[in-house]
Amino acid sequence: MLLLALSLSALITRAEEPVCLLQGAPELPQLSHEGDIIIGGIFSFHNNLIEVSPTFRLMPEPLKCKDLNFREFQFAETMIFAIEEINNSTLLLPGVSLGYKIYDDCSSVPLAMKAAMALVNGQDRTFSDVHCTKTSSVHAIIGLSDSSPTIAVATSFGPFGIPVISYFATCTCLSNRKEFPSFFRTIPSDYYQSRALAQLVKHFGWTWIGAIRSDNDYGNYGMATFIEAVQELGVCIEYSEAIYRTYPRERFRTTADIMRRSTSKVVVAFASFIDLEFLIKELLLQNITNVQWIGSEDWISNEKLATKENYKVLAGAIGVAISNAQISGLSEFLQNVVPHDTPSNTGLHEFWESIFSCTFVTHEKNATSHPCNGSEHLSTIKDQYTDVSELRIANNVYKATYAIAHSLHDFFNCPFAQDVISTETCSDKINIKPWQGVHYIKTVNLTTKNGEEVFFDHNGDPVAKYELVNWQPNDDGTTRFVTIGVYDASLPEGQKFIMNNLSIVWTGHLNRVPESVCSEACLPGFRKAIQQGKPLCCFDCILCPDGEISNTSNSINCIKCPIEFKSNDQRDTCVLKEMEFLSFKEITGVLLVIFSLIGTFLTVSIAFLFFYYRNTPIVKANNSELSFLLLFSLTMCFLCSLTFIGEPTELSCMLRHTAFGITFALCISCILGKTIVVLMAFRATLPNRNVMKWFGPLQQRLSVLGLTAVQVLICTLWLTLSPPFPNRNMQHYKEKIILECNLGSSLPFYAVLGYIGFLSSLCFILSFLARKLPDNFNEAKFITFSMLIFCMVWITFIPAYISSPGKFTVAVEIFAILASSFALLFCIFLPKCYIMTIHPEKNTKKQLMGKIPLKQ
Repeated sequence: MLLLALSLSALITRAEEPVCLLQGAPELPQLSHEGDIIIGGIFSFHNNLIEVSPTFRLMPEPLKCKDLNFREFQFAETMIFAIEEINNSTLLLPGVSLGYKIYDDCSSVPLAMKAAMALVNGQDRTFSDVHCTKTSSVHAIIGLSDSSPTIAVATSFGPFGIPVISYFATCTCLSNRKEFPSFFRTIPSDYYQSRALAQLVKHFGWTWIGAIRSDNDYGNYGMATFIEAVQELGVCIEYSEAIYRTYPRERFRTTADIMRRSTSKVVVAFASFIDLEFLIKELLLQNITNVQWIGSEDWISNEKLATKENYKVLAGAIGVAISNAQISGLSEFLQNVVPHDTPSNTGLHEFWESIFSCTFVTHEKNATSHPCNGSEHLSTIKDQYTDVSELRIANNVYKATYAIAHSLHDFFNCPFAQDVISTETCSDKINIKPWQGVHYIKTVNLTTKNGEEVFFDHNGDPVAKYELVNWQPNDDGTTRFVTIGVYDASLPEGQKFIMNNLSIVWTGHLNRVPESVCSEACLPGFRKAIQQGKPLCCFDCILCPDGEISNTSNSINCIKCPIEFKSNDQRDTCVLKEMEFLSFKEITGVLLVIFSLIGTFLTVSIAFLFFYYRNTPIVKANNSELSFLLLFSLTMCFLCSLTFIGEPTELSCMLRHTAFGITFALCISCILGKTIVVLMAFRATLPNRNVMKWFGPLQQRLSVLGLTAVQVLICTLWLTLSPPFPNRNMQHYKEKIILECNLGSSLPFYAVLGYIGFLSSLCFILSFLARKLPDNFNEAKFITFSMLIFCMVWITFIPAYISSPGKFTVAVEIFAILASSFALLFCIFLPKCYIMTIHPEKNTKKQLMGKIPLKQ
């Protein structure tokens, strides 16, 4: 019985024990205030943790922080300022008071998670519930500063639907709605910042840059996005180095050495100002000050980094910053803050002691020579906390607080959204489910007192808008951040990047944009040839080959000119090729025209002379009718050479070779007729020979007409079937176009020349056979000599015609025509003219017949 009673007592006692226990000591907030609805806040009041080496023998002590961050205190007080403004408003959340609990994450992931859990779970030591379920202690959390702690908190709270609104975490990865369904932020994503920085680099023509990043999620994700964006714009990265505040000095020294040895003069730093401070110290020690810095929003507008000493390294730095703002009444609020003695509001004690160099007396601390009494006033202090000239990030805290308040206001008016939540839930203004808050934050759309619109896109991000700032010195040696442009991602492509017409201070006090290229730009006329084993920005400039051009700088390929064009000497423009043809204006053409006209004049003069002496024996003895016809054909031969000069046309092309072929066929036919007449005349003087009746005047005319008709037929067929036509020969020369007459078909052309060759050969043979006839009556020897010259000219013409390029082909053909025509004219008619004009006494029948021997 006693045993049963003891057992029942033990069971009853165990049943009354709480099921859920708080593990560890309660974590009190740094700053807090009660209200109907509590908003959590997590800020980085300290920059670093105090390093502790665990002994694994004793329970590790709680993590402790060092290096106060006054700016984060300003952010936290801005949140409190906004909450008090909302509580004092009669339009926003009437009848509902907001409270807050603010924790310090010490810029570390472990303390950030510890603070977040303290906000959500509460700090009651025991919580008796069978299922250990409890509504979140806070409605939403404002924070955090760094991306890595924010990722940890947002990942943990995403499944529970607890809203987290960051004012400074910019990692692109946080825009992933599947992984972070309850995350929002009032600062743009690094996706846009990276593109803004890439456009900035491209705008100033830098193609060879270095890259420095913080070795955390902010720096790694941001730099990866930047490199992807900037490489699309043709910019190359010479080096990419990671830095972090906890790295040993050797790592920073190595990075500084790389920067000193590099050839790039521009470095893009996607880093937090804390990490960058360590690198700047090393650069100052090594006196590396000739670098143009391009900065991300985390450090480019940070007053703590912009010291006189650091300006030696960062002079003229340019970067993107969150738009600055003014918050009415904040300055007075910050100056009127006083520390509290309540355990849940001791966050300002260390801050106060650091600013006023005093100590609060507690049971853990002894009094010092200068104890803090709380009556000190912050209006006498000028530091990052009281400076309200740069409220870029503080304004994000202010907007995040108002976004939560407006979401609550919309929630309490939820009958307008009965399709989302029930009216019964709306009546419970205190026990708000986290997922309800997420829904209404998504739909927030408000305008602040400064006229800024606050809303979130489908990824929980705001509209990206940045100021482009430049570090410029003041007269007193301090640094001021001058806005030189804006980047607005909401504008159309090509209009997002806008520069103001303001003078920019560059590194080294240069008055021009510093150059940073691996290779100098290739001028028009050259193309880029990538250097083997080096990035695309390192190249050689190679002159475009003949016939190709590049009309832009840094051209990758040369453009081939159209076939009728050639490249100029600079290889940057296609110019029309020179048209080559034998012109009347050039010296060769003029000389050939002169010789052609001289030949024509001489031929006509000889014809007049023959006509004048037409009744003399020498004219009659040499067949005057054929002589006049021969002179006419020679005149045509001289004149047809003119058709070869000038720009080829359809008419001139058809006339050239056909006129030449027909006139020369007529000419040789006449000479052949004269040769036959000489032979027949000699045969007719022999007894019992009456051959002249078979070759009288009619037969001579018919023979000349028949022989010429054959050539006319060949030329007619040529013009009918495949006539010559003007042609632009672009194959023979690359730099010029030969205007020539295409033969159409080569066969008729060779037939014309072959027929002339046949007639001239026949004439040469017959005249050669008659060369020993009596001198005074013998014209055959002159014909033989003329035909010998004629054949020699045209035999040498063939190889010269084939090998002569361009217009010289035409000149060779004209020369052959004139030379053979002059040979016929001089050899056949000059001796007769000599007798008629110089020795007329020999122009008698007796003289001509005196030496003819009589044969029996």
